[in-house]
Amino acid sequence: MREDTTTTVDRGQHQDAVTPWEQEAWRAAALGWVTEGLAAHGLRAAGGLQVRLRPWSVLIRVPVAGRPAVWFKASPPAGAFEGPLTAALARWVPAHVLRPLAVDAGRGWSLLPDGGDLFRTVLAREAVGPRAWEDLLGQYASMQHALVPHAHALERLGVPAARTPGLPEVFDDLLAGDRVLGPEERARLEGLRPRLVDWCAELASLGVADSLDHADLHDGQVFRPAPGRYTFFDWGDAAVSHPFCSLRVTAERACDRYGPQVLPRLLDAYLEPWTGHGRTAAGLRRAAALAWRLSVLSRAAAWGRMFPGASGAGPGAAQSARWLLELLAEPPFRAG
Repeated sequence: MREDTTTTVDRGQHQDAVTPWEQEAWRAAALGWVTEGLAAHGLRAAGGLQVRLRPWSVLIRVPVAGRPAVWFKASPPAGAFEGPLTAALARWVPAHVLRPLAVDAGRGWSLLPDGGDLFRTVLAREAVGPRAWEDLLGQYASMQHALVPHAHALERLGVPAARTPGLPEVFDDLLAGDRVLGPEERARLEGLRPRLVDWCAELASLGVADSLDHADLHDGQVFRPAPGRYTFFDWGDAAVSHPFCSLRVTAERACDRYGPQVLPRLLDAYLEPWTGHGRTAAGLRRAAALAWRLSVLSRAAAWGRMFPGASGAGPGAAQSARWLLELLAEPPFRAG
């Protein structure tokens, strides 16, 4: 497969971003790999490419003869685990994820089938109520629950470890590497550390083991192939951490859409798969409140991984600092 005059390139708001796509040899190698991956499944490309370039990835929509398009994704070195992770999830929890057509772990390349409509697309064209978000969160929590026994295997795949007892060290590393926070903001965060240590210890004691945290699960990272069914993808920010850390991003998006009054229903839907095994409703809510606050560490760390050389003016540094400051805010629901 060759790039041709019908190829379109979308750089979004990152017109000056430097990506591998600018290198002719890289483009040729990537497109050749796509051709080989398609051929292994008896498929061939047909039509112009749509290329989406961002500082953190190269994404290419590849039309295929006689079936929906496929997607090539090149992840940055810090996110090269995404392809092997996606392949492993397809073995462990196949009902919830995409099954890749090909993966090159060394180069951080994946070839993925079409997943159907984005949930974001569905929201834009249909009247969708909060119940859909409850279903989404319930299915996602069920998947996380099933992945608890695979936590060590996830780490062996290269998924970053942000284990609950180790989150204070994650905090220390983020604060030490920050060049954006002002002196007063830094002092407030440093003063918070003893409480953060206590939160982590309490969260670890509440009976929910670490699992896979997507860390950025919003309506643009979920397919809705059919009413009531959801497929989760885009695992480049993921970490092995407390599973409840995933709740915040999704719930905030739903609250932005419907108002804060939907939060109790979303919380109940997410926590229901975790009931039993001696866990109490009050204990689960307390764990959710602690994880809501601590989840910002994975978000901050993900920005740092995607932009490892960012200066104080870089987008990664600014976003990471913004998430760190969220540690100072109380969760929007009562714990326990």
